[in-house]
Amino acid sequence: METAYIIPYINLHKSDLAKVGGKNSSLGELINYLSGYGINIPDGFATTSDAYHYFLRYNNLELPLRELMSQLDIEQFSNLSTIGSKARELLGKGHFPIDLEGKIKEAYNELCDENGRELDVAVRSSATAEDLPTASFAGQHDSFLNRKGEASVLEAVHKCYVSLFNDRAIKYREDHGFDHMKVALSAGVQIMVRSDLASSGISFTLDPESGFRDIVAISGCWGLGENIVQGTINPDEFVVFKPTLMAGKNAILSKKLGSKTKTMIYSDASDASVQLQNIDTPLERQKSWVLSDAEITQIAKWSVLIEQHYGDPMDIEWAKDGNTGKIFILQARPETVHSIKDPFLRKEYRLKNKGVVITQGSAVGSGVAAGPARILSSPSESDQLKQGDVLVTDITNPDWDPILKKASAIITNKGGRTSHAAIVAREVGAVAVVGTNDATTKIKNGQMITVSCSEGKTGTIYDGQLQWEEKTVNLRKIKMPATAPMMILGDPDQAFRLSFYPNKGIGLMRLEFIINNAIRIHPMALVKYDELTDKKAKNEIAELTYQYPDKKLFSLINCHKLLQQLLLLSEGSDSADE
Repeated sequence: METAYIIPYINLHKSDLAKVGGKNSSLGELINYLSGYGINIPDGFATTSDAYHYFLRYNNLELPLRELMSQLDIEQFSNLSTIGSKARELLGKGHFPIDLEGKIKEAYNELCDENGRELDVAVRSSATAEDLPTASFAGQHDSFLNRKGEASVLEAVHKCYVSLFNDRAIKYREDHGFDHMKVALSAGVQIMVRSDLASSGISFTLDPESGFRDIVAISGCWGLGENIVQGTINPDEFVVFKPTLMAGKNAILSKKLGSKTKTMIYSDASDASVQLQNIDTPLERQKSWVLSDAEITQIAKWSVLIEQHYGDPMDIEWAKDGNTGKIFILQARPETVHSIKDPFLRKEYRLKNKGVVITQGSAVGSGVAAGPARILSSPSESDQLKQGDVLVTDITNPDWDPILKKASAIITNKGGRTSHAAIVAREVGAVAVVGTNDATTKIKNGQMITVSCSEGKTGTIYDGQLQWEEKTVNLRKIKMPATAPMMILGDPDQAFRLSFYPNKGIGLMRLEFIINNAIRIHPMALVKYDELTDKKAKNEIAELTYQYPDKKLFSLINCHKLLQQLLLLSEGSDSADE
């Protein structure tokens, strides 16, 4: 029987992980079983693990790579950079066997013929040990966008092979107990979605912070989604309530406008090696939503269908094509943090005292950590980060992965709850505050600081080393009393986390707390906006309410939205008191 080096997506299923890796087998599964529900998935094909091993044998690389990996310092990883560089050099010097090269060209040309034009394609890495429930490998290997023509596609597939030995991928395999030589690389060649002309993002079928499963959390930015993954920008964030969505009602719980200061597009530079460029987003676009309510709802419905098919919470990438206006699902992988945790087993943190607030951002997790701040601009400065230091940087990307476990906490200027720093922090159990905007300027190198994510969705960095309490609580062992314990709605941001506590629904709403936490402006300051004399306060109000020429409407509309959230949550909760 002839060895298959190329398999079209239509012939792949999730059971083919050993042949084409997690990413590509999942794409085949989506096309085969979910496209019938109206979900758009770009077509393509995958090179197989057999093709990768054939490439190694043809270039006599198996023994040299094995010997090289045996020299890796697996205690301190002191020679990781050297070993990784040598491995990539070996792979980079390899050449495709003539027949394998011919198969890749043939598959690309057939895809072009089926679509009536020479296609722009994305070439994505898909390893045979990735997108597992316990190890995602997200961002460990390289992908290449906007490739056109046989030569460009072949070059990208070759670079995908090389990326199997990125430093971060080597370290990740060691951390998760994978044999380097038993993991193969499959390259997926997929028709490009022109999200550079529109928007793209990520969808989780649970709350990525608390593990609350009744919502879909969607993040989006203008242009290519790499800006979200890399944490380059603060994206728009949308929350959709599943029970109401399934009932066919308006289910959007919340919409948070991100700054979206950068837009990643395909480069028009004459240098062919420059594939992408990150341009400044016009102010008007920064202050516009990347998705309409109908599009938010569509992505949420598709996300729920995908979750139901797989039977597990999912991490999904979506993109909107700027030419057609259609939304596509680019990939779907199991969520790897909360899906393997017991949400009723909670570690609670409480600060014993409060210090001077240095800066704030989005909290990742609910922990507290303290240590000397170490401000780094790139992973090349990793020798400055000592065990227990707090890493402070602009953004992180997968190149940071080998050193992140040394940090007691992670703080970034940029990024949202679905950025690389946030995802890695959840996976390794670190405390993180992302999207502070000013951490690297407000925090001094070596300054002792406390990082608290124990106070809701806002993470706070305090000056000095504060004291805190920790305790583990098994919520399943708390017996419900004869009376009906009900929640006081004062801080909606904590609703998902507190939903796991035994309760009989919402009993009281404290409007003054909601104004403090969610509205953030005294109602009379909105009524008397034109009469305000405090320029700083007036500027802050203008920034919060720029979408509302009539400032009074800001408070009324947002209070109305919060009441809708309360009603939605009450209608969808088994424990709600009607």
